Amino acid sequence: MSTVLYMPMSECGTHPHLFYKGFDMLQLLIGLGLFLGIHSLQSLAPQMRQNGLARWGALGFKAVYASVAVLGLYLLVQGYGQARLDPVVLWTPPRGMQHATILLMWVAMVLLVATYVPANQIKAKLRHPMTLSVKVWSLGHLLSNGNLADVLLFGGFLVWSVLVFRAARKRDRMSMHAAPEGKLLGTLLAVVVGTGVWAAFLMGGLHLWLVGVMPFTRAGG
Repeated sequence: MSTVLYMPMSECGTHPHLFYKGFDMLQLLIGLGLFLGIHSLQSLAPQMRQNGLARWGALGFKAVYASVAVLGLYLLVQGYGQARLDPVVLWTPPRGMQHATILLMWVAMVLLVATYVPANQIKAKLRHPMTLSVKVWSLGHLLSNGNLADVLLFGGFLVWSVLVFRAARKRDRMSMHAAPEGKLLGTLLAVVVGTGVWAAFLMGGLHLWLVGVMPFTRAGG
C-alpha cells in the first residue's frame, strides 16, 4: 500500500503527488548528505576517520566507506531523477548561461584529467585539480539550471568542493612539501585528453546517455 494513504488529504490538498515530490527531495537531500559527508572525512573530519580506522581496521573502514558512498549515490540519483520529472522552478536562467556552462565544462574536464596525468603543470600549480573540477562543474551547472533539485544537487557539490579545497590548501601550507614539478608534455596531454572527454560529453552523446539532455540542443539558438 502506498505510504501516501497514511497522510490525510487535508494535508496533501487536492494534489497527492506533492507528497511524492517531497519524498523525492528528501531522498536527494539524504543522498547528498551521505555521499558528500563520507567524502569529507579526510579533509573536514580527519579525527573521525582515524577513529573509524582504529575501530574497524583498514578493510572494515573501506567497506563501511564504500557502502555509505554507494547508498548515498543511489539515493542522490534516484531523488534527483524523480524530482526532474516534476520540477519546482525557482528561476529561468538567461539563455547565454548555457553557453557559459559548456565552456566551464571544458575547464572541469581538463582539471579532472589533470588529476591522473603524471607530471603535468596544472596539478603542480593547483595541487588538487579533482576538487577544483567538481567546483567548476557544479558552478557551471548552477548557472544554467534554475530548478529546486538542480540548486540542491549542484549547490551542495559547490559548497562541499569549496570547503574541501580550503581544507586541503591549509594542509598543504602546514606540510611545507613542495609540489612535484610539472612538465609541458604532461600538461599538453591533460589538455588534449580533457578536451576529448569534453567533446564526448557534448557531441558524442555521453551527456545525453547519462543525463538525458543534449547540451548543444539546450544551448543552441
